[in-house]
Amino acid sequence: MNDETLVEMARDVQSQAHVPYSEYRVGASLETATGDIYVGCNIENANYSNSLHAEEVAIAEAIKNGATEFERIAVSSGRRDGVTPCGMCRQTLAEFCGDDLRVICDEGESTTEYTLGELLPDTITEETLE
Repeated sequence: MNDETLVEMARDVQSQAHVPYSEYRVGASLETATGDIYVGCNIENANYSNSLHAEEVAIAEAIKNGATEFERIAVSSGRRDGVTPCGMCRQTLAEFCGDDLRVICDEGESTTEYTLGELLPDTITEETLE
């Protein structure tokens, strides 16, 4: 699957987002090492701290289904503004993905790509806690 298709999947899942407060739709599509795709969208809650982010929903679905190795994630907002995973999502991704995870951010007409290690250097890991 090419990057454009992965971005399209992130765009498509935005229609399922529950965003009555921010009206800021976000979708994510996460590809495993075996080529399976898991998607997620943001789900807001009146108590903002209980809201779920698209990247979290996608990784939770993947983990729930037994996925353990990941290649890339595409993130898209309804504004096509190049949104990147927030700090909390970066840390969640780092729990399950390597520094080399490709993060593809939707700019509308183009994309910008990072690695998770670029977005979250020197992350907190299991080894850090020992």
